[in-house]
Amino acid sequence: MSSPLHRERLEQKLAAAAEPRARHVFTRLLPDTARAEADAADLRRRAGIPLGPLDGRIISIKDLFDMAGQVTTAGSVILKDQPPASADAPTVAALRRAGAILIGRTNMSEFAFSGIGLNPHYGTPGNAIDPARVPGGSTSGGAVSVALGLADLTLGTDTGGSTRIPAAFNGIVGFKPTSSRVSRTGAFPLSYTLDSIGPLGPDVESCAAMDAILAGIDPEALPELPLAGLRLGIPQGLLFEDTEAPVAEAFEKSISRLSAWGAHVGELSIDDLILAMRGVLATAPIAACEAAEIHREWLESRAADFDARVLARIRPGISISAPAYIATLRERERLKSTFSRRLAPYDALILPTCALQAPPIAALEADPDLFARKNMLALRNTNPANFFDCPALSVPLPVSGMPVGLMLLGAPMQDRRLLALGAAIEAALKP
Repeated sequence: MSSPLHRERLEQKLAAAAEPRARHVFTRLLPDTARAEADAADLRRRAGIPLGPLDGRIISIKDLFDMAGQVTTAGSVILKDQPPASADAPTVAALRRAGAILIGRTNMSEFAFSGIGLNPHYGTPGNAIDPARVPGGSTSGGAVSVALGLADLTLGTDTGGSTRIPAAFNGIVGFKPTSSRVSRTGAFPLSYTLDSIGPLGPDVESCAAMDAILAGIDPEALPELPLAGLRLGIPQGLLFEDTEAPVAEAFEKSISRLSAWGAHVGELSIDDLILAMRGVLATAPIAACEAAEIHREWLESRAADFDARVLARIRPGISISAPAYIATLRERERLKSTFSRRLAPYDALILPTCALQAPPIAALEADPDLFARKNMLALRNTNPANFFDCPALSVPLPVSGMPVGLMLLGAPMQDRRLLALGAAIEAALKP
């Protein structure tokens, strides 16, 4: 039996996106242009001239990427009355050229500054497994759109874990590349230093295909990488503190299974580097400093229009001195080199993506202090990949109940190798 037409698949997803379960997932659906793109993909299919692995794939776009003729809100009401974008972001344009069908713009944490995914302006998408729980952020609606089958893939960003956390919370794959591999032009920034752009999808292969298109490289199939003999380092210590029992249990089972496949799994201490990272960020938190500059015109004049949780994270950046900020950037460069040398004997670091599973929405909305604690715990394991600027991948573990993610960290600019390793691990862990 032949596979359904792209237009038929699109209509099914548009209908599902209108169902109550999909509430708050999209900030705007784009049915007219998506139908035209689907029809064009069907014509190419009939003619036998597909454009590549993304041709006809239905993709959602995080609402901080410019799309020609659309207002980019970045999850905030502050931007909703801005002029529409005059052109697509390069990443969006690349997806169009690859034949993707862009179904709509997805909800997100305001200005991408949260790992939890709450949004008081446009509503909070419910977790794909349990809608009473958080979706993870900041690529909240995008992750849920994939997990619910409303899109095949989604275009996300990651400044401290924003592709990987929602992937882990919703049981899908999320990839954060080395930041310089993908253009950030046309994406509303959170941090000029830490932002990176990557895909979320149902499996590593799909994310790898989308990553290639975004990075402007040949979308070749990933090489097969045998697990036997691979060296995986577990950074036991600070990144394993306060880990919830179901997460720890799922992680231990995955390690046993990978060892049975012949992977060499051992401990690698990076606590000194984590403490050094925390020390310099305590003096000058990079994301807060840069966000304070980005939002400087609104911090006073429109303070009431911010999500209070986001405003509380931006405001500390106002009082940081330029010498302190520059010293942090310089120390980061030194620590990046040290981290790369420490990682060199290993194919990847391996640890839980998040120390916790998705918590209930209502409890975090009601208690700002609880929100802050859970947000920091959600971001704790993912933040180092952004600080040390290495590629990182979250793959779902086989669990019953709420999802758990397994994260791999690779050497800078070794993104395709990390994806190949992730595909091998994904296959080995399938039930």
